[in-house]
Formats: sequence, C-alpha cells, structure tokens
Amino acid sequence: MSFMEEGANLMLVGRSAEKLQALVGKLDGGKSVASYVADAADESALAAAFQATIKSFGQIDIVFANAGMEGEALPIELQSREMFESVLQTNVIGVWLAMKLCIGSMKEQGSGSIIATSSVGGLVGGAGIAPYVASKHAVCGLVKSAALELGEFNIRVNAIAPGPIDNRMIKALQDQMSPEDPGAFRTILEDKVAMKRYGRNEEVANMALFLASDESSYCSGTVFTVDGGYTA
Repeated sequence: MSFMEEGANLMLVGRSAEKLQALVGKLDGGKSVASYVADAADESALAAAFQATIKSFGQIDIVFANAGMEGEALPIELQSREMFESVLQTNVIGVWLAMKLCIGSMKEQGSGSIIATSSVGGLVGGAGIAPYVASKHAVCGLVKSAALELGEFNIRVNAIAPGPIDNRMIKALQDQMSPEDPGAFRTILEDKVAMKRYGRNEEVANMALFLASDESSYCSGTVFTVDGGYTA
C-alpha cells in the first residue's frame, strides 16, 4: 500500500494465486497493480515473473525480496535435513535468484534498488531456530557482496532486519516455542525489546519505502534494523 500511495507500479509475486488475487482486489490499483504466481526458489517461474513485469511496466526499478519461512522450532540435533534445506531454499536461494534475475535489466537502465528481508536473527543467534538464523545470516552476506559488485552500476543493495513483528510468522513461532502459553513467550520477547512491544508490518514497510526511494541514494551494502532496540 505504501508503495502504491507513492505512485509505484506493483508486480506482486507469490506462490498462492488465491492470496494474490485477494491482495490485488484489496489494493484496487487498476493497471498499476499486477500479479504473477511463482515460488521464490523456482528460477524459471521467477524469471518469467520478471519478464512479465517488464512487459507490463517497461522496466524494473525496485526489487523487494521478501519471501521467507520460519521452519520448525527444534534443537539442532532434531532438525530434519528436508526442513533445513526447505528454509534455505526459500530464504537464501530465493533472495539470490531475485538478485540474479533483475541485475541485467537494472544494469541496462543504469539504476536500481534491491531490498532483501533478513532479520535480527541474521545478526544474533537464536536457540531452537538454527535453520532460520543461518538463512538470515546468509542474506546479510549476499547483500553486502552484491552491493560491492553492483555499486559502480548505480544499483543499491540493502537488507532490512526486522525484530519481533506482530504478524503470522511471530505467532507461528510463539505457538511452537511455547505451545502451552504463547502469550507468555510474547511477554518474554517483548521484554527484550527496548520499546517493550512488537513492531507492526507498516513500520517495516516504511523502511522498505525509504530504501526504495531516492531518499536513500547513498545507502548500499547495509543491514537496517527495524527492531525497537532489540539488538541494542
């Protein structure tokens, strides 16, 4: 919504056609909003989504690689290889593919902003969620490496590291980490935040909007926390 309000054309990409249709309808952006069904880790489908974006809107100025999954909250020795790889496929390979597939177009036009979603879990450890933490550390490394490669082409690459945000993912983690009393887990986590509350999706969106805009024209290769002071 924030991007659309600032005049951006949006190509929404996700693996659920039903959810995409509902979101397009909610935004009601007319020709300024389109959607494409693709899994973040499916290179051919994602490449087709980028081509559809160029066909619809002429070029790609901003890529927000925001797909992610939390995986299972289990000790390392109980994690299955299948789940570990599934988390890495979405959270790491998906981000890498988004970068890889948009670079050619951005180089041709001589500009672009790539934004990836990491996490405070990409800056510190997290007991019981090793696959997620490992994946988000990898995102930070990808962003820094890509920024060094692409800076001379006026392509900026940054990451957002949200802290606890009041949405589906944190609720799923609460249910896994403390099934008997998810509310108690929330209280413990909020107490670790300097501002003593969960963040809101809109607060993360505001950071993404800043990094997408010319207001951040000299920002690249950086991980920006939106965590209420969690990592302070």
